[in-house]
Amino acid sequence: MKEAYKIVELIKAAKNIVITSHRSPDGDSIGSSLGLYRFIQALGQSASICHPDPCPSFIEWVKDDAVIIDFEESKTEVVEKMQAADLIFCLDYNGANRLGHAMGEVLTACKGTKVMIDHHLNPDDFVDVSVSEPSVCSTAQLVYELVNDSGNSDLMTAAIGTPIYLGIMTDTGSFRFSSVSSRTHEIIAKLIDAGVDHTAIHQDTFDNNRLDKLKLRGHIIAERLEILAEYKVAIISVTEDILESFNYIKGDTEGLVNLALSIEGVEVAAFFTEKGEDVKMSFRSKGELAVNVIANENFDGGGHKYAAGGINHDTVENTIAKFKSLLPKYF
Repeated sequence: MKEAYKIVELIKAAKNIVITSHRSPDGDSIGSSLGLYRFIQALGQSASICHPDPCPSFIEWVKDDAVIIDFEESKTEVVEKMQAADLIFCLDYNGANRLGHAMGEVLTACKGTKVMIDHHLNPDDFVDVSVSEPSVCSTAQLVYELVNDSGNSDLMTAAIGTPIYLGIMTDTGSFRFSSVSSRTHEIIAKLIDAGVDHTAIHQDTFDNNRLDKLKLRGHIIAERLEILAEYKVAIISVTEDILESFNYIKGDTEGLVNLALSIEGVEVAAFFTEKGEDVKMSFRSKGELAVNVIANENFDGGGHKYAAGGINHDTVENTIAKFKSLLPKYF
């Protein structure tokens, strides 16, 4: 990472640092934020992590004693910290709109130096320092490279490495996606050498399921799954009423779209989740089928070739109907 030394000098010179990441946090956004946060602490500085919405329950464990302030619950505090910041990190997103409209506007208006570290395609020109590496599997891997390439590998500890490992693990489907390279495995080896307990990370993330969560997932697969064999597409959906009936908490449906993609004969999976007056969408694909294009062109979204998301301001039923109408064009 050619910008590594410059970024570390910015950290050392800053008085108020804020770390931001995208709306609907996942393992990579949480992991890269916490990894950078603890690296900043190791450099003798402090920082605040300000995210658009709360951390999913299934990865709450990785926060340990760190505090993530979310815009959804603490808008005034987030705005004050961002406005006071002279250095703002933009992790795992490539445009201010990925924070959501309101928080994105706050970021755009901030006068502090903005540093983007991200691995998504087609970044917007909204920062002062840009690290954009779409070929890298995760932003967490880029945070590792920042530590390493700035000559600070001696500062790598289990505390810094654990969230980095989490971010890489979750954004690569436990190291099975094509984005994984030999360098990724080299980094994992270095993290284990630094004391990261990879077995505990997997167990804490995947083997701590609430009964209501498992019942919800079973209901969605049994009652809300549709296979469109002619397009090799699987559709799953859930309404707010169903979520409430199973005592849903954030993170309970994480990974379900990948489960739908694993069905024999399916090459594209789409998951539709009702949220208020909107429908959030997650898309996954394999083979040569790209889902980021359909998300970008039709659902105010985007992402990677094989993993993307979007949103539609309509009912679940109408959104699914719109998606189905687009299948002949895209798949």
